[in-house]
Amino acid sequence: MKVFHILNGDALKEQFPKTVKGEILVAREGLVDGAVKSDSLEELFQVRANFLFETYNIPTEEYKIKTINEFEKIKNIPSQSEINLWFEDDLFCQVNFWFTCYLLNQFTEHCKVYLVRPEVHTPYGFAALDQEGLTQAFADRVQINDLDRLAQLWESYSHEDLDQLVELGEELQGEFPFIPVAIQAHSDRLPKDGNLGRPKESLKQIMSELDTKEFGPVFKAFNQRESIYGFGDLQVKRLFDEVLAAL
Repeated sequence: MKVFHILNGDALKEQFPKTVKGEILVAREGLVDGAVKSDSLEELFQVRANFLFETYNIPTEEYKIKTINEFEKIKNIPSQSEINLWFEDDLFCQVNFWFTCYLLNQFTEHCKVYLVRPEVHTPYGFAALDQEGLTQAFADRVQINDLDRLAQLWESYSHEDLDQLVELGEELQGEFPFIPVAIQAHSDRLPKDGNLGRPKESLKQIMSELDTKEFGPVFKAFNQRESIYGFGDLQVKRLFDEVLAAL
C-alpha cells in the first residue's frame, strides 16, 4: 500500500518527522482569500491564478508549477493508498482541507484517508510541535469515513451557500467539532448591516487600542486575537490597507 501525506504548507514539510514514512505533497493555496466560484477545476485554477497575480503579483507560471502541479499529483493518487491529511483548525487551513477532500472524493478510489491535526488549536499550529509532538499527532490521527460530506463543505463554500455550509457543519459537529467553529468565523467575516466583518472590525479595534497605524504590531495582535482565521501577513496586510483607506 502506498502512503501519502498531504501537508498544509511548506513550513510543515521542512519540519516533517523523518520517522514518518510516505510521499509528501503540499496544498500550496490560500483558498480562504479571494474568488473561488467556478464551474470546473480548470476554471477554478484560472480564477485563482488571475486573483493571485492581480492582488499579490504572483506570476501565473509560478502558481502553475507550485500549486496546480501539486493538486494534479493529489488527483492521481492510486487506488488502495493510505492518505494522511495534515491540516489545522483555523479557517485558512479548513478551506484548503475541504478542497483537498473534494479532490480526493472526485478522483481517488478505495483509499484509507486520515486527518492529522494538533490536539489543541493555537496561533502556531503544527509549528509549535517538535518532532516528538508531530509524531504523536500522526499516531493520534482519525480515520475519515465520510469523505463525501467533507467534500460538500467545499462545494457549499465555493458556491457561497452559507446556509448549507452551516447545516453541514452542524451535521459533522459530533465527529469534527472544530468545523462549525471555522464556519462561524467565515460567517462573521462577511460584511453586513454597515459592519465591515469581523477581521476588519478587529483590525480597527486593535489599531485604536494600540494607537498605531504601523502594520507590525497590529499584525502580531491580530494573530493572537483572531488565530481562528489563520491568515498570513499577505492576507492581513490587504485587509489592513483597506481599513486604512476607509478611515
